[in-house]
Amino acid sequence: MALTLDIARRVVEAALAKGIEKQLKPLAISVFDERGCLKAFVAQDGTSLLRAEVAQGKAYGALALGMGSRAIFKRAQEQAYFVSAVNTLAEGKIVPVPGGVLIRDESGVLLGAIGISGDTSDNDELCAVAGIEAVGLRPDIG
Repeated sequence: MALTLDIARRVVEAALAKGIEKQLKPLAISVFDERGCLKAFVAQDGTSLLRAEVAQGKAYGALALGMGSRAIFKRAQEQAYFVSAVNTLAEGKIVPVPGGVLIRDESGVLLGAIGISGDTSDNDELCAVAGIEAVGLRPDIG
């Protein structure tokens, strides 16, 4: 199974719907396939400057390290030098806070990642998980 454009769009739509349902601040949502190629991106009206880059950094970090950005956040607290060194290698593209979630199929195969930014990190992650589950895939927050 591959993360097609159609699936990526449906993940985005479901994540947006969760944000609207919860009356969250405007969200920016990025979905990457397993190769790290951007498949879908949206920014709701009213998102602040750099939200797109933060959303992409959460998804990119999850793919780069093979763990959800919640786990990267925890690792940054425990091993700040490691995460800093990896982020240097990644040219600063990793955003180590919750909201970046790996997308897996039902057997655990990695299909890609989603990153969301706009509200609290916990709410961003909530929307990411909702988007993934809405299309019958497995979220991996780390």
